[in-house]
Amino acid sequence: MATGPGEIRQHRFSAPPGAAELLLVRHGESAAAVDGQPFPLVDGQGDPPLHEEGHRQAALLADRLAGERIDAIYVTTLQRTAQTAAPLASRLGLTPVVEPRLREVHLGEWEGGVFRRHVAEQHPIAVQMQVEGRWDVIPGAEPAEAFRARVRDAITEIAASHADQTVVVVSHGGTMGEVLSQATGGRPFAFNGSDNASISQLIVWGDRWILRRYNDTAHLGGALTARPEPLT
Repeated sequence: MATGPGEIRQHRFSAPPGAAELLLVRHGESAAAVDGQPFPLVDGQGDPPLHEEGHRQAALLADRLAGERIDAIYVTTLQRTAQTAAPLASRLGLTPVVEPRLREVHLGEWEGGVFRRHVAEQHPIAVQMQVEGRWDVIPGAEPAEAFRARVRDAITEIAASHADQTVVVVSHGGTMGEVLSQATGGRPFAFNGSDNASISQLIVWGDRWILRRYNDTAHLGGALTARPEPLT
């Protein structure tokens, strides 16, 4: 529709020159925790593979993003992120970059699947964690300030390396929640409920972080069959 003389149309958002567009993806559903069979650990953190449903979600994610202009893919040291990124990386011919600082928050004595059981049982510390919005009420868990700092440093450096580009970052529920809390100034756990294989869009322009989209699951259709977990 043409604009008439003197008309000023409403502004439509466009990323500022030099900004990076980060598509934050939570990994697909990971394997179920089974009593007496703790997850293997990598650097002290639980490292379950994807559940069969998680692989299906990863394939649907690839279908959604394969036609987009993606300049790089980042994953963490934990295999569920690499497995989620694999179908998309294959379609695009990209080799994912491993960024250890975007791994999940360290859960101390609750690693290896213990966290899931205690959350499901509403352990008093799990309740306290939700009320206070702090992971570090868990015995031995990563201090909140350390978690906050490493996540911010990683996002800042990725954005600085990809000015005017679009990057897929496959990470974790707790990590993404921390990123988006910092972006919006929201309370600590406000964004911890993202679905597996969901997409959240973040524009990073220097010190300015702009949340454009949260928990987009349009590509998953009927794949969402279970209530999302807080993280892992």
